[in-house]
Amino acid sequence: MTLKNKIVAVTGGAGFIGSHLVDRLIEENPEKIYVLSNFFLGKTSNLSDAISKFKNLEVVKINVADYELVKHFFEKANVDTVFNLAVIPLPTSLEIPSWTFNQNVMITSNICEMARYDKFKTLIHFSSSEVYGTSRYVPMDEKHPLEAETPYAASKVASDSLVLSYNRTFNSDVSIIRPFNNYGPRQNAGKFAAIIPLTIKRIINNDDIILYGDGKQTRDFIYVKDTAAAAVKVYNSTNTRGKILNIASGEELSMHFVVKSIAEHLGYNKEFIYKDARPGDVRRHIADISLAKQLIDFKPEIKFAEGIKETINWYKSNMHLATS
Repeated sequence: MTLKNKIVAVTGGAGFIGSHLVDRLIEENPEKIYVLSNFFLGKTSNLSDAISKFKNLEVVKINVADYELVKHFFEKANVDTVFNLAVIPLPTSLEIPSWTFNQNVMITSNICEMARYDKFKTLIHFSSSEVYGTSRYVPMDEKHPLEAETPYAASKVASDSLVLSYNRTFNSDVSIIRPFNNYGPRQNAGKFAAIIPLTIKRIINNDDIILYGDGKQTRDFIYVKDTAAAAVKVYNSTNTRGKILNIASGEELSMHFVVKSIAEHLGYNKEFIYKDARPGDVRRHIADISLAKQLIDFKPEIKFAEGIKETINWYKSNMHLATS
């Protein structure tokens, strides 16, 4: 399998992970790339490098949860492959849970229906490690129980099940990648921000660092470019069809360690402020990535110490892009 001379659509392609995937897809020399986004968190600025490098990139403003709009697009676009990253993020589900759940499931349902009607050939669907909930055992492999702790996580469980059901029932050509906590340049630092961009922003703005809970919660952080590279490998490897692959670093880091690392890089020396744990905040995450190693020869290239330095340097020059 190769993406060379293919027409590719990336839903959510103006977002954080999506835009890095677009950058990586350009290296595969496709015929055309469509970026589909409703710009809930996505930004045109995230695609500025891609637009300058790849002339046959078309940005389509569209709500992928709207079936008629999606149908109209795919009837005209002659797409070969879809990378589905469109999603309403986790923090939104804590404020408007029902809407978040319904939007996320409808996005996936609409894309699956387009596959069923042969509007494109291959779907690479993005899951989330949040589907696992707090670890029952470590490292967490793909057979770990699915115990969603937020409506967002529940929407991803439902979406993953839906994608696999289309593979089993309609023989749709699908693979699912399940990334753990991504970080890197362009991650949203405004509303609904994750801990790394939010901490960097607070320090740059001379605000206090805030940790929710005791700071001993752990996550498996992966640099976003490693995730983008893995997604291309999953497409290229037909042995991944009908399967879910964890994509992560395989290393466990505490929230306190992550925040302390950022503070040291930026010369922050005040005490951290601790607040009550947030609802639905999982306690412990670390991935088993042996299946990805076996099927796509996956190996993360960027260690956290290197990745966090690159990330901080980007925000120091581009915070206005991440918060606008």
